[in-house]
Amino acid sequence: MNDLCWLDATALAGLIQEKKVSPREIMTGCLERISSLNPRLNAIVTLEEEETLQQQAALAEKKVAAGTCTGPLPGVPFLVKDNVYTRGMRTTMGSRLFEHYVPAEDAVLVERLKGAGAIVIGKSNLSEFGLLPVTDNVLFGSTQNPWDLHRTSGGSSGGSAAALAAGMVPLATGNDAGGSIRVPASYCGVYGIKPSFGRIPSHPKLTGWETLVHEGPLTRSVADAALMLQILAGPDERDRLSLPSCRSDDFQVESGGVQGMKIACCVNLGYTHVHPDVAGAVLTAARVFEEMGAEVEELTLDLPDMLDLLQAMTVVAAVTAHEDRLEEWQRGCYPKIHSIFAQADHYTARDMVRLGRSKEVLWTRLKEIFAAYELLLLPTTPTAAFPFVPGGNIGPREIIGQKVRSLSSLEFTCPFNFTGQPAASVPCGFDPEGLPMGLQIVGRRFAERAVLRASAAFEEARPWKDQRPLAAGP
Repeated sequence: MNDLCWLDATALAGLIQEKKVSPREIMTGCLERISSLNPRLNAIVTLEEEETLQQQAALAEKKVAAGTCTGPLPGVPFLVKDNVYTRGMRTTMGSRLFEHYVPAEDAVLVERLKGAGAIVIGKSNLSEFGLLPVTDNVLFGSTQNPWDLHRTSGGSSGGSAAALAAGMVPLATGNDAGGSIRVPASYCGVYGIKPSFGRIPSHPKLTGWETLVHEGPLTRSVADAALMLQILAGPDERDRLSLPSCRSDDFQVESGGVQGMKIACCVNLGYTHVHPDVAGAVLTAARVFEEMGAEVEELTLDLPDMLDLLQAMTVVAAVTAHEDRLEEWQRGCYPKIHSIFAQADHYTARDMVRLGRSKEVLWTRLKEIFAAYELLLLPTTPTAAFPFVPGGNIGPREIIGQKVRSLSSLEFTCPFNFTGQPAASVPCGFDPEGLPMGLQIVGRRFAERAVLRASAAFEEARPWKDQRPLAAGP
């Protein structure tokens, strides 16, 4: 049964359709593994009733037997981040304000995955309202990293990433307003892609920083992420920012590799600090791309620092979105976000416009790079997962003796939320302590196809699926 839990969703779906394994067997395996591991990892905060899950799995099995199952994921379980609406299943946002909230409808992405035959197994942990790059909150506590239980799993989609890394589920959803898919993917050694802004419709959703949030998948293989994008992408009138339909093959993993691609590589954006282990892993990955036939050039970049703008937008949007319950929120919020209430009153309209100017500078400089190169390789995070205790620091305190900002783990990821470009985190090796490190692959606007193609080529050259964290057991 454990072997089934380590297969990716694409393989599981194939076995189900060939009637070599049943959805009930897979569901049983996932539930047994969750029962064994989740008390230690705390990745899943709400689990559907076992009887309901087995009934849904049995129904999927009957459809497969009758030849009436048309979706590509018949009976495959998936985990939903706890700020994504699930009809009839509690959606807390990691906040006391929504502790007992049960939505009356599914989010578009949940609706589409269900339509593909997949089964919602439960909800994954996050930081309160997804505000921090660690996964910890006052309702459920922190999610531990399966590679080292004393390390962070990242955030805010840390529950999804940790559950995948531990083999508890084959698929999970996340969302990303500054790095919340890519950072946990990097720290937990799984694959996460932030597609182009608007590629996956986001509805319903809380009001706030809607121009930054990208919905996206976390998986253990590139093939699974491509399959999820095929299912999830496409417009929906309920989300006025969703993109038009694209070509049907834009999310297929091609076999052509990266032969002939022009790729840029950089380990410093001009204001970032990076641990030598991470920088070395990225440069080693760049050489792998060269060995596969790509033309890779290392660049020195000087991009505007986007962290101040990200923090300002996040703080103002979050406080404004809940201003009718502000006193209640202040009384019961996660202590590490308490300072945002005063910060929100500090910013003026002029401050926001002034900070916003950096977006145009950022795009002007990146536009020049992507006119010459198809892809940009970067670290996903400046360090591997850092030590974390509940309520503790939300980022590494220093890197090689230099003090860094509390949100430094987002320095390499957040620029591409402002540009809306597709960006993925690919496992690219381990540091001397055995912790995974992530390579970020960024593509031109709307070019998920190139990002997936490069990710798949790297996965084939440096496979990661068989690497299993010790804390997750066999």
